[in-house]
Amino acid sequence: MTNETDWDSGENPRARYIVPNLDRALVMLELLSTRPEGINVSDLGVELKIPKNSAFRIAVTLENRGFLEKVENTKRYRLTPRLLVLGAMSVTDANLFEKSIDVMRRLRDVTGETALLGTLADDEGVVLDQALGTHHFKFAVDPGTRFCLHTAAPGKAMLAGLPEDERKQRVARLKMPRFTPNTITSHEEFLEHLKEVAERGYGFDLAEEMEGQTCIGAAIRGATGGVIAALWITAPSSRIPDSQLDAFGAVVKAHADEISGRFGAVLSQTA
Repeated sequence: MTNETDWDSGENPRARYIVPNLDRALVMLELLSTRPEGINVSDLGVELKIPKNSAFRIAVTLENRGFLEKVENTKRYRLTPRLLVLGAMSVTDANLFEKSIDVMRRLRDVTGETALLGTLADDEGVVLDQALGTHHFKFAVDPGTRFCLHTAAPGKAMLAGLPEDERKQRVARLKMPRFTPNTITSHEEFLEHLKEVAERGYGFDLAEEMEGQTCIGAAIRGATGGVIAALWITAPSSRIPDSQLDAFGAVVKAHADEISGRFGAVLSQTA
């Protein structure tokens, strides 16, 4: 059996303070982050150089906590989006959920549509939480789901809220695949589009990623005024006609601004 000294060579002066199974679990997560197809327990044991039984217990524990899941019809384990959500929270604010949840629910109640909270994650966005709409037919998105910034209303709102230099740098890195005839695929055109979003204070997704879907989002700012997240609604396009886009946009922005105010952000009319 592997013991604690086997797991660390002893060269690390902090080795005696390391919890072996916790260390193994973290290494397992790092390994699985490079293997999206998943790894079975036997191979986990071999690659981590630990007994299969230890690998099994660690994997089951991580599965129980929601960090791993079984690949359907296989014995392989893979990461869940839970780590992505925690990572996104680490770069925003630990109080974001607490400061947002009641506002999200009020936005849902006012509009009847699913209200969502998300943030930037590298060159994509990530959904952090949602309040499901009240209509019989409504959109639902799992927390941890990533979204493209060039099509999503929250992505546009967050990018538009960045300083110009940072906005240009981020847009230059984006891959901009076409999903529908409405998708913007030119970096130059998208930068011009973001200027309009910045002036309005909210962004639209008008069937740009999925036919028949409309999203409206506004940025949430922290105490220093920087963008930390976005609040948005998503609905069937038939429930938000073009003539009502700005009215819904004003409502979404007002709720996003309320959350920003809780962080101490000082907002201009279009911030």
